[in-house]
Amino acid sequence: MTPLNPHYQEVIRAIFSQAGFISALGIQLHNLGPGWCETELMVTPQHRQQNGFIHAGVQATMADHTAGGAAATLMPEGKIVLTVEFKINLLRPAVGERLRCRADVVKPGKTISFVEAAVYTLQNEEAKLVSKLVTTMTFVPVKP
Repeated sequence: MTPLNPHYQEVIRAIFSQAGFISALGIQLHNLGPGWCETELMVTPQHRQQNGFIHAGVQATMADHTAGGAAATLMPEGKIVLTVEFKINLLRPAVGERLRCRADVVKPGKTISFVEAAVYTLQNEEAKLVSKLVTTMTFVPVKP
């Protein structure tokens, strides 16, 4: 996959630094390349639901934003990426010290891209897949 914007890395870094909700949750950009993006989150008590598991909303937010980052690596200059729809499957109760998410563009397009994201918990460096997200992303013009 070939980026359409030679400055895509700076664009993605700006997307993550300017997203207040993402910063407030503690989700951080870990790595990226053409067609993929990885993020990490240090889990704190605020990320847990009433039974101590990492909240599904945290997993969904992380997967959605990481998928947006992956799609944005292939978007043309002058556009922004927005989620059209997504579906998440929660595969097991999420327990761990950290979350890591990897998103990959499956089918890039000029206006619509299909992306998959996988969320893993990390406990003592052992990774366990806890959720999978599939999403459709679109590119729209940046408002002047």
